[in-house]
Amino acid sequence: MTTTTAPTEVNVGQKLASMTRRDPYISRLVVLLLVLLAMFLIIKPDNFLDGATWSSMAVQFPEFGLLALGVMVTMLTGGIDLSVVGIANMTSVLAAVIMLAMVPTGAGAGTVAFGIAMAMLASITLGVLAGALNGFLVAKVRIPAILVTLGTLELFIGVAIVITAGRPISGLPIAYSNLVAGDLFGVIPMQLIVFLLAVALLGFILRKTAFGAEIYMLGSNATNAKFSGLNTTWILIRTYMLSGLVASLAGLVMLANYNSAKADYGLTYTLLTVLIVVLGGVNPNGGRGKLLGVVLAIVTLQILSSGLNLFPQISNFYRDLIWGGVLLFVIATSNVKSGGLLNRFRKKKREEVAS
Repeated sequence: MTTTTAPTEVNVGQKLASMTRRDPYISRLVVLLLVLLAMFLIIKPDNFLDGATWSSMAVQFPEFGLLALGVMVTMLTGGIDLSVVGIANMTSVLAAVIMLAMVPTGAGAGTVAFGIAMAMLASITLGVLAGALNGFLVAKVRIPAILVTLGTLELFIGVAIVITAGRPISGLPIAYSNLVAGDLFGVIPMQLIVFLLAVALLGFILRKTAFGAEIYMLGSNATNAKFSGLNTTWILIRTYMLSGLVASLAGLVMLANYNSAKADYGLTYTLLTVLIVVLGGVNPNGGRGKLLGVVLAIVTLQILSSGLNLFPQISNFYRDLIWGGVLLFVIATSNVKSGGLLNRFRKKKREEVAS
């Protein structure tokens, strides 16, 4: 008598638990997330458990979440992309202009669909080209990434201001908002679907392709990567192109959420995206970081932000103060290159005691 063994089912919870044991950053985020959930459930249970609250969160975080994914891939190489908000706004302005030009009032369904498709394609193409410009300046001209992307942030915002004359572009086809800001099966926000697709794409690239391995190798040791025969220039250009692609998706989501385009939407996201990536465990010096950590950081900060909204006595003006303080704290306590500020302090104290 022969017996067949059923294939072992993968337990997602066990995999997550195993990963948290191996990665202190993910462990820290899981604990922080659980603490926040417990705190808001205890203090504001009715408001926090309201379905509208969670639906609102699923609509809000894909905007800055997509921008954070763009920052993450560049930081893995040891660089950074501070221009993602500028790319998002510039590409959304282009999409809005094309839609208004190609989809006149009363246009048929075929014309509307074609105009929206062309606008989205042009937006994504422009985002990739903007990323290529960043990558070229970093890799070929050898300007530090932080200076390049600060400069192109202003450049891209300036282009958007010139196109819009500083005014918002509105009156977009309602079909576009129904497509990108609608609900799948009437339940799942399309913004969340776009974010999950971007996460799946980046996860595949970073874990399953040679390009992903090259990104980590370049960030770990650029000199070794170069002498190993890798085309570091092309790797950097493609990385920033990928960042531009993801930023353009964020721009399309913002365009649908606001049903308008403007040059300065989401400028406060610049600090927030850097905070998310560092909080998620990505080494600012490159070579280390997990996509799961960044996704957990996105969800954690969205829950914190939505939780603060439940307390009207807490002004929104405190948010930047909180984000800046958290960013400094995380950088100071993270195990970045030389062991983190607090670890170095403890080491110094031990050396003093030993002497």
